[in-house]
Amino acid sequence: MEISSLQKARYDYAPKLPEMLRNGIADICVEEGKETQSVADCDKIKALFPNTYGKKEIVFKKGNNTSAAKKQVVGVILSGGQAPGGHNVICGLYDALKSTNPENVLFGFKNGPSGLLEDDYLIFDDAYIDAYRNTGGFDIIGSGRTKLETKEQFAVAAEVCKKHGITAIVIIGGDDSNTNAAVLAEYFAENKTGVQVIGCPKTIDGDLKNEDIECSFGFDTATKTYSELIGNIGRDANSAKKYWHFVKVMGRSASHVALECALETQPNICLISEEVAAKKMSLSQIADYIADSVEKRAARGMNFGVALIPEGVVEFVPEFSVLIHEINELLAGSKADAFNALATWKEKYAFIENGLTKESMAVFAILPEGIQQQLFLERDPHGNVQVSLIESEKLFSALVKDKLAARKKAGTYTGKFNPIHHFFGYEGRCAFPSNFDSDYCYSLGYNAFMLIQYGYNGYLSKISNLSKPANEWIAGGMPITKMMNIERRHGEDKPVIKKALVELDSKPFTYFEARRDTWAVETCYVYPGAIQYYGPAEVCDITTKTLALEQA
Repeated sequence: MEISSLQKARYDYAPKLPEMLRNGIADICVEEGKETQSVADCDKIKALFPNTYGKKEIVFKKGNNTSAAKKQVVGVILSGGQAPGGHNVICGLYDALKSTNPENVLFGFKNGPSGLLEDDYLIFDDAYIDAYRNTGGFDIIGSGRTKLETKEQFAVAAEVCKKHGITAIVIIGGDDSNTNAAVLAEYFAENKTGVQVIGCPKTIDGDLKNEDIECSFGFDTATKTYSELIGNIGRDANSAKKYWHFVKVMGRSASHVALECALETQPNICLISEEVAAKKMSLSQIADYIADSVEKRAARGMNFGVALIPEGVVEFVPEFSVLIHEINELLAGSKADAFNALATWKEKYAFIENGLTKESMAVFAILPEGIQQQLFLERDPHGNVQVSLIESEKLFSALVKDKLAARKKAGTYTGKFNPIHHFFGYEGRCAFPSNFDSDYCYSLGYNAFMLIQYGYNGYLSKISNLSKPANEWIAGGMPITKMMNIERRHGEDKPVIKKALVELDSKPFTYFEARRDTWAVETCYVYPGAIQYYGPAEVCDITTKTLALEQA
């Protein structure tokens, strides 16, 4: 297979480890902290996790290793969407496992949790692992979105582990995947299987973080990848001076990705979904906010700009959420068949007009026709609108165009508005990991094996002090139940890891807030350029602006 020069060079990169992990497993001991409790709903979470709740946080330190020596047979699973650095979690896990005892074995279950249920696996060896070091993607074993959540599934998983003599499972995933890891750990403990479960925090969205998890892996690389592209667009906009670029960036519900990219590139506009919700902004108000920037820049002779749109922003617009709810009700059951039987869009529009409240119809009416039709054509398996498929970058540029047309008619705006649309998502999920993500992920995997070796179950691999050089990072673990609360899912109360949204009093947001009015009018673009792997540490090992501000 042909490989690039960079890929060859990255195979040889030696990831940096926290100092306490660098001197060999024999010289690592455990320091236990206080017992923990969940972030909310303590009594309910404790009742659901009687065997794994309230355990102590731990930190690894230099000292005599007191763990029991035994052969370890470990299984690893990649779960959910891809994130740069996942391969290095497995490489770090493998290296720690083999350096402790060459007889230890690492199973890779293929294509996500379903590989465990279907007993579909490979056994790693040096040659196989070496072909994936410091590379992007999840193709080392593949990933999947099967959820481990029923007792029947847990029983199958236990049987597969028993068949192979597996002593521990490492689940590399986001908030839902690590919630599943906690439930599986509880099942294994309750049924005295002797199998441990360890989680690793993954998601480019940045919403798996709290006072213990400073950053999920992949966020660094993905935002730097998007920021390079946005910087390139900003340079092009400032060169051509005739286009407004509307850029939607991935990030599911939270706006961490959009905010980080704004901090990196200083666009004219960046919407923050959490602020839209807090201020109860309407679509019209958001369009006016963007149009104000377009008008002020046009008055200075600058008929160009860059606007960042978070992927899930429309879900945070209160009136739009009501509209979606009404549409879901309007097409519930047999009514969907009646709607679909109508031959023309004109007939369907009349059906919609008759079925929505006056307030929601007013919102629906201002949407571009393409978006209107998309709301009724794209349904999920439950018959609901797939909000994530809405091309919000096109929605807002169309709304802004209407606002500017009205202002031109009123004589307050005389500029030109030529929008161009982009969506950056998949481009960042499997990029070559930055040095930060290469180091962080390798440390997470290495550390996961230490948690296994010391017998911990239902813990998340934790590396902290991340804004400092890697040798100053702190390795340890925390019970996953500490991160959990109760949420309503599909009509039932479910224990889930609490999702971290952008906090409007956080240092990253307030830094952005203090500068965005200037960015909206002036051209302040920053051009981050490509991720650098070789050269001065201040260039190659730099963290995200978000992490630097949070840890300052």
